[in-house]
Amino acid sequence: MFDTQLRLLVDRPLNFVAVRVARVGPSADCLTLSGAMVAIGAAAAVAGGYMPLALALIVASRVFDGLDGAVARINGPTAWGGYLDSIADYVFYVSIPVAFGLADPDNLLPALLLVASFTITAVSFLAFAAIAALRVQDKNDNLPKAFIYSTGLMEGGETIGFFVLFCVFPSAFPALAFTFAALCLLTVMQRVWLASKQFA
Repeated sequence: MFDTQLRLLVDRPLNFVAVRVARVGPSADCLTLSGAMVAIGAAAAVAGGYMPLALALIVASRVFDGLDGAVARINGPTAWGGYLDSIADYVFYVSIPVAFGLADPDNLLPALLLVASFTITAVSFLAFAAIAALRVQDKNDNLPKAFIYSTGLMEGGETIGFFVLFCVFPSAFPALAFTFAALCLLTVMQRVWLASKQFA
């Protein structure tokens, strides 16, 4: 929901850094994989109860996630890079709730429901993107991005926001996770409605 506004704030400094990173040589794919590894480190910190470290690693993993796309736009995006980026994103999205579930037995049910809601949200997003891409490709072979994005109530910015709240208020994880899961399901309903208007 807030991703477009957030990009207005972060794109300029991100592109500034990306130009310099691209000159040094790390590829976008290397940055993507680094971000995924940092996300796994964040999950390990959550499971161990090291919340300040987890919070720092969550932020770092999202910096890598933004930087890989900026470097890819400079060097030339690839289909493989888009695929790898999606896998890395969902490593991040799933590992953090799972880690909270492992950290405290009281977190297990809300963590499972949150992962389930992420799964359904991911399917609603990826299925929409795949079908929309096929329809666009029938008209024009040159797609500007790896995915055609369908906006929704819960997007990347909101996910990061909730993950930050999880780390700052770990005892509130169950309530926050149930709230987040409900908002994810509303996002699915929103995308289903959008798909019915565009594809039916």
